[in-house]
Amino acid sequence: MSSASYLSTVGGAVRAHRERRGWSRRELAVHSGVSERFLAQLETGAGNISLMRFAEVAHALGTTPSVLLAAADSAGTDKPIALLGVRGAGKSAVGEALAKKLGVAFVELDQQIEEAAGLPLGEVFALHGEAYYRRIEREVLTRVLATPAPMVLATGGSIVNDPTNFALLRSRCRTVWLRARAEDHWNRVVAQGDQRPMAENPHAFAELRALMTAREKLYARAEHTVETSS
Repeated sequence: MSSASYLSTVGGAVRAHRERRGWSRRELAVHSGVSERFLAQLETGAGNISLMRFAEVAHALGTTPSVLLAAADSAGTDKPIALLGVRGAGKSAVGEALAKKLGVAFVELDQQIEEAAGLPLGEVFALHGEAYYRRIEREVLTRVLATPAPMVLATGGSIVNDPTNFALLRSRCRTVWLRARAEDHWNRVVAQGDQRPMAENPHAFAELRALMTAREKLYARAEHTVETSS
């Protein structure tokens, strides 16, 4: 790994830990005593920080330099690939094909969550609410990512809405946003035999467009973007 890539990976780990705490860069500057300008350089891989200042940043984030450096040490071909996108983006189809090509496991996070909760996703939300779902999602994601073997991971479309879970995902995986037009998302779901999108909701397509617009900036934080519309 080149020096530039190493610094960029370490910076990404710092940013992920900061976002996990819900802090702005300015707040981290206050807690660490390191200037906001230098933190910006550190997080983008442009700053070659001293060991003592790096330790101050790590301690302010409630972690240690070794944990942040481990992200760079583990950044290789074995790092999990996490697929992001709204339902119908092609995460299952692309994920299965990619995993087969790479010779690694394919894991669907939603299936793992259903197994852990003992309920279909819809019932998890209906019976226990979003806070419970996010807790289960975090526990399952932590367990899945603790597996040392490489994998391709298809995530739930809403994982980007939870700052803690999304930060964890970004710190441990190579993230890829599968982007498609709203029409393609819609048609793919219907082609799978699922008529729920339009059932008793004449505004369903407009709501899909609004959902995609609301999440666009979050999905765009993925390391890579792949267009799945023709």
